[in-house]
Formats: sequence, C-alpha cells, structure tokens
Amino acid sequence: MEDWQLDFEWLQVQHKIKEAMQRETLPDLNTVLFLIGIQELGRWKKSFTKEEKQDLMHIGVCRLLEGEGFFEFVGRDEDGWPHYRQVAEMQKQSTMEQEKVLKMAAVRYFQDLEL
Repeated sequence: MEDWQLDFEWLQVQHKIKEAMQRETLPDLNTVLFLIGIQELGRWKKSFTKEEKQDLMHIGVCRLLEGEGFFEFVGRDEDGWPHYRQVAEMQKQSTMEQEKVLKMAAVRYFQDLEL
C-alpha cells in the first residue's frame, strides 16, 4: 500500500471511530488499539484499570498482528480475556515503520468489520 493510500484510509478509520464515539477529535493509534482490544474482549465496563487498559492495547496489537502472521489466537482464560501466542519474529523496525504496519492492519481490521 502506498503511503498516500494508507494516510487516506487511516484517516477514514479515524473519522468513523470519531463519529461512532461522538468525539470532537480524531483518535490516535493507541486509542484505536484500545478500542480493538475492547472489541476483541467482547464486553465493556465503565472504567478499566491502568493494567487492564495496557492489556487491552496488547490484545489490539496481537489481534492486528495475527493477520500479519506474527501471532495466533490460543483461546480465552477463565475470565474471558483473549490470549495470543507469538509465532513469528518481526524484523527490527523504526517506530514509524511499526506504526505503519499497525495502521495498515487496523485499516484491514475495520474493512473486514464492514463486510
């Protein structure tokens, strides 16, 4: 995917989330990862602890990178939280390159949700 196309499609994802959440500002990547984590958890509560928020972002990252072949879903624990196992190593990348991979995966995630 070319950079301009990723920028355009990422902006579309941000606007969809902004509208759905009835916010005034566009969500950043961390917010999107958090929301994907909640979606994958399958339940919402009024507030999450700091640790739970970190876990939800981790779930979001694992879910996105599952589609890239780096993680696989192994099941849910007794509390219903999804767990993933790393099956491949990512090559060393800059922070910008890592963000690009996650944004591309997030775009595909939301496109798949629309289907």
